[in-house]
Amino acid sequence: MRARVSVGAAGDAHVETGIPVLDHLLEVFARYARLDLTLEVEPGAAAAEANAAGSALGEVVRSHLHSTSARGYGSISVPAGEALAHVALERSERPLFASNVDLAEAKVGGLAADVIGDFLRSFAAGAGLTLHVRLLEGVDPADVLDAIFKALGACVAQACAA
Repeated sequence: MRARVSVGAAGDAHVETGIPVLDHLLEVFARYARLDLTLEVEPGAAAAEANAAGSALGEVVRSHLHSTSARGYGSISVPAGEALAHVALERSERPLFASNVDLAEAKVGGLAADVIGDFLRSFAAGAGLTLHVRLLEGVDPADVLDAIFKALGACVAQACAA
């Protein structure tokens, strides 16, 4: 597994998780976070790939979020289509992922959307974050996930800023 992130860059992404929907969402994340992102995950079961991708990205982002010059927290609401998501995060020694989004029955691009919850949980743990994700509006799973990853990216950009 390989992950590389450059902070304060153009938001270019080269992502190969083996899960096309997650690849798209991480490209959205990189654009909104203004991070250059290279992430490659060895093929396997979708849940294992999502966990590996979340952990790898989290560990790389952690070094930026936990630097003494980083703000270390952020909070933002971002729309995507008919969905509106709010993400708040703070660097923490006790990582936590909390969400009101229920994707248990949803499918996006043939993927059970609850795998994205696994990714977010692993990302929060790897990055050392308290991460809250709230869906304020929206029912279309594709719009909901886009809104979440846009907001997550923008929130990471806030938190990494001085």
